[in-house]
Amino acid sequence: MTTTVPAPTDNFTHPIEDRYFEDYVPGAVHVFGSSTLTEQDILDFARRFDTQSFHTDPVAAQAGPFQGLIASGWHTTAVMMRLYADHYLSKVASLASPGVDELRWQQPVRPGDTLSVRATITRARISRSKPDRGIVHTQVEVLNQHGETVLTMTVMNMLRRRP
Repeated sequence: MTTTVPAPTDNFTHPIEDRYFEDYVPGAVHVFGSSTLTEQDILDFARRFDTQSFHTDPVAAQAGPFQGLIASGWHTTAVMMRLYADHYLSKVASLASPGVDELRWQQPVRPGDTLSVRATITRARISRSKPDRGIVHTQVEVLNQHGETVLTMTVMNMLRRRP
């Protein structure tokens, strides 16, 4: 278990407003973002989308399996997506995603936790059927303020190639 938060890195060769498929290099690691979840954030999300008592009721959560209030895994995933879209995905070349693989919630996120993202590009290939774009596979880890992994997933994104 890691005990330190990695320093933010942005070793892309182009800024997010001019980033294309070619800028997503296999093996590159990017660390970015910071989002702190408050108790109210957790309650608001869960009361709308995941009404289990360990997400919606601080008193009941104390007696529950996590011995306190925790964020819904879907809330953690939504925070990841916001950081991913703001810091990683191209503003000019992103064409959507065909999906994610192996989504795992590794440990609970609690009120006051600050989350960041570590994205490791594992694969990038030009589309066989549409050579004007490529598909990038990224191993995503969401880390808390202690550098502990709270979520993992593999994300696939389609991106335009540089004109």
